Amino acid sequence: MTLQVLQHTSAEYLGLMEDHLEGRNIRFRYCRPFTGKVALPRPAEIDRGLVLLGGGPWGSAGARDLPTLAAEVELTRAVLALGKPVLGIGLGAQILALAAGGGVEPAPLQFGVGRAARLVPDALEGYLPGSYPFATYMRDWPVPPRAARVLAVDERERPVLWQLGARALGFAGHPGLKVAMAEDLVMEFEDSPEGFAAGLEALRAAQRPLEDALVPVMAGIVRLCGWMEPAA
Repeated sequence: MTLQVLQHTSAEYLGLMEDHLEGRNIRFRYCRPFTGKVALPRPAEIDRGLVLLGGGPWGSAGARDLPTLAAEVELTRAVLALGKPVLGIGLGAQILALAAGGGVEPAPLQFGVGRAARLVPDALEGYLPGSYPFATYMRDWPVPPRAARVLAVDERERPVLWQLGARALGFAGHPGLKVAMAEDLVMEFEDSPEGFAAGLEALRAAQRPLEDALVPVMAGIVRLCGWMEPAA
């Protein structure tokens, strides 16, 4: 079982989620098209699922679009058509929304920690906590398509977690964001979010609650996406 994970920056990766996948013997492979040395995978090569990561200051609403945006939207649309699991995180959730007929709202690069509230009791196969912290480092904001089922919203009633079909999920925040990842994003790009120091302090304070919330969240993701099931 191998998941294809599209990485858009050197600094942002699966983070805390890696341990949960490795602990379940779920194999994953990073694909780094931003290096210019590798191509995007073809839909037929994605046997067990696609994970679309965040992109730091890259967005999708026109201000600073990801260079491979159009190609990744096309790839995601093809993977959805094949019925394969798709997990979109941050910018990845924007790509998923665009591929599924949703949209993106323009927003400045932001970094901080918020609080999410679950809307439905059976979200993530019943594993999603009723309330949990979520961290964002993202430009623009995903707007899920009408067909999506919103599972959780933030303090402003914006969807922060939504499900599309049986096995696709969009996370506005990164469930496994580490403090070191945010620090490395600032070092990797000249463009940094306003109030970065305050955001970093908030992330430090929320690191343990994020780790605790990730335990049931990952259990729900793995179950919903079928990543522990035998390959077809």
